[in-house]
Amino acid sequence: MRKLSLYVFLVLMFCNISFAESLKITDGDSIKINGEEIRFLGIDAPESNYHGKKQLCYLNDKKVFCGELSKKQLEEKIGTNTISCEREKNKDRYGRTLAECFVKGESLSKFMVKTGYAFAYIRYSKKYVEDEKYAKVNKLGLWTMKFEYPWEWRKKIREKNK
Repeated sequence: MRKLSLYVFLVLMFCNISFAESLKITDGDSIKINGEEIRFLGIDAPESNYHGKKQLCYLNDKKVFCGELSKKQLEEKIGTNTISCEREKNKDRYGRTLAECFVKGESLSKFMVKTGYAFAYIRYSKKYVEDEKYAKVNKLGLWTMKFEYPWEWRKKIREKNK
């Protein structure tokens, strides 16, 4: 019986390691699990790499790569925890799965917006508007800096690339 329990424990431990290796955090609003690209529905985070460019914010005239900052916040929140996602049937225009993902039952989208490292993407959903107001009023995360909303920043990059 002990050998069986040890075997089950080792198999479960291996599965968790395998899962952890299959997770890649690409941005503050995007992850990749087992090769599936997942975009968090209803939020938008600064870009860590968009057409080879990193989005900048300014903290007291100091340049900050806010896309990297947002990504780091998501990495720290997830840690080594298991992620579960509620996927939408539709995909975004880049073919990514749209989903709301959770760690220990907590929405990662809500967490990112409420801590000020992502924004309510009201073009697609109003679900996180109150969380954004909370972060803004309490000057959390990016709300302590000068920034451009990610959708405005991407538009400028696209216009420059024309």
